[in-house]
Amino acid sequence: MRHAAHKARNAQRSTIAAAAGRAREVRAAHTAAVVYANTPMALVPEVAKAMNEAVPRTRRALRQAAKQQAHKKQFVTASAFALLAATAGSFTYASSADSTGLPLANGDDSSVIANDSVAPDDASSVAAGTTQVSRSEARTPVSDSAQWSMTSSVDEVDASQMSKSTASNAKVAALMDRDAADLPAGFDPNHATGDSGNAYAFSQCTWWAYTRRHQLGLPVGSYFGDGAMWADSARSHGYWVDNTPRVGDVMVFQRGQEGASAQYGHVAIVEKVNSDGSVTTSECGASYHGKTFSRTFKNVHDFQYIHY
Repeated sequence: MRHAAHKARNAQRSTIAAAAGRAREVRAAHTAAVVYANTPMALVPEVAKAMNEAVPRTRRALRQAAKQQAHKKQFVTASAFALLAATAGSFTYASSADSTGLPLANGDDSSVIANDSVAPDDASSVAAGTTQVSRSEARTPVSDSAQWSMTSSVDEVDASQMSKSTASNAKVAALMDRDAADLPAGFDPNHATGDSGNAYAFSQCTWWAYTRRHQLGLPVGSYFGDGAMWADSARSHGYWVDNTPRVGDVMVFQRGQEGASAQYGHVAIVEKVNSDGSVTTSECGASYHGKTFSRTFKNVHDFQYIHY
């Protein structure tokens, strides 16, 4: 009995020593928990072996396992975001297509069906009330030899409403078109006007001539001098001056001519060219206190006229 007890104690000591050795081995390798088939909670040996093989046994293996787990989480998160973005994009496209009137998959606009699988001449496959169009037919090449033509009287251009003048003053441009046959050679409609404001004394004939020309939208100078000097002053700036009256012209009287001042001369504005060739004027003078008067002259070619 003693020998049997001795043997039992020795076997127990051997078992404890073996277990302690295995524990030291596990601690030395810094491993995770290891499942042994002969422990009190033993599993099936094959399962225990598989679990032991899957458990990292070194610090390096633990770090690599942690990195792999982190990468897996990042991949799953990125995939989820990509799927969410694709879903949102599909919803946005569907909403925009519906709002702009584009036909949707379940829309009511079925008047035109584009499908490569149906031949254009297969009329039996086309439903009533629809038109079958192939993509090749829809992509009709654009010709670079397009032409246009006037198709109605509405499209016709009235050339008489188009100014041929290069004058910057619209009123002058219209008058130049009217007087095209009489314009002097080399006339520059954009000549200097000499206009810097009304510098003439109130109620003088020159004051009224400047005021009235502005009312008519026609150019006039600010320092043309006395009435008798206006024709020469205007001509020096580039104005067209001759002896043929036109409506809106400045009519220049020489000193003493037709009752004009013997010292200063006189100017008036041509308001009308009558059917008999006479002209009707508007005029002013110092004694009229800004009020105008009118006269009619038949000897029209005895005067000089500043046009524009």
